[in-house]
Order: sequence, then C-alpha cells, then structure tokens
Amino acid sequence: MRRLLYLLPFLLFIGVGVAFYLGFQRDPRDIPSALIDKPAPTFDLPAIPGQPATGGLSSAKLTGDVTLVNVFASWCIPCKAEHPVITRLSREQGVTVYGINYKDKPEDALTWLARNGNPYAAIGADQDGRVSIDWGVYGVPESYLIDRQGRIRFKHVGPLTPQVVEEQLLPMVKHLRQG
Repeated sequence: MRRLLYLLPFLLFIGVGVAFYLGFQRDPRDIPSALIDKPAPTFDLPAIPGQPATGGLSSAKLTGDVTLVNVFASWCIPCKAEHPVITRLSREQGVTVYGINYKDKPEDALTWLARNGNPYAAIGADQDGRVSIDWGVYGVPESYLIDRQGRIRFKHVGPLTPQVVEEQLLPMVKHLRQG
C-alpha cells in the first residue's frame, strides 16, 4: 500500500507530461467552430462613428453572394500583416469582404483605415464585443467565409496568408459560387 502511495505522484507526473506532449502536437489555429454549416448569427452593427457612407453591417447583408467576414482591430499587429491579403482578395480576386471592427476606438479605426486602405464593402463597429462572441471569435484577426444562403462555411483563426487564400479560401469560394 505504501509503495502505491510513493508511485502515485510519479504516475501523475507521467500522465501530465503525456497530456502536454500531445497538446503541443496540435496547431492552435485548428480550433473547431460549432458554427460551420450553420447560419451566421443574427446581428446589426452600426458603422464606425465618422465612417464614410458605406454604412454598418448586419446579417441581412450576408446573403445572395459568397462573402468573407473579417474581424479586425487597429491595435492588432497580425491584422496589419494580413491587411494586404484582404485588400487583394477584395480588389483583385473579386471577393466581397465585410469587416467587423472589434473593440476599437472609432478614431483609431478610422486612422488605421485611412493609412492602410479600406477594402471592406461595409464595416460594423463591435465596440463591446458582443457580436464577436456570438460568432465565436477567440481573438483578432479571424475570418469567416459565408455562402449565398448566409451560412458559415469556413473559419480561419489568425491572419490570412497568401498560402491560405490560394490553397483553401479561393477554391472554396469557387466551389460555393458554382453550387
């Protein structure tokens, strides 16, 4: 019985070590979303105060065509890295991109867009983060591909890269537009 008590901490240590080892083998961007193949959450966000006339963003705008919803913020360093990719998607590859500006000061968001360009067809200001919670956002940036019926078909956590766009996003856009 005493030997078992001495072995118990050792066995517990081995178990925790195996759990950590297995956990480090997973890609943290492979976070499953319970919303895949489900309708996008219903929402209605106002425009960023002081934003030009593109208006805010609501779930009603996410039907009729395949679109991408990108959650971003001016204070987000990876968002700046992905911004040229989002801009190319919107301007050169014909994908309508909508933005959700996450917990940002309006003046900072407007300055950021003026400096980096505005590739978004419309932007909704999610100043308290409630809409982003409904979308299952873990952090910014995150992007969601929406089909013609307004269902979420793909989620990408982290900045979009040219590789992700070419290998995953654009083939899926093409497939959804044909279907």
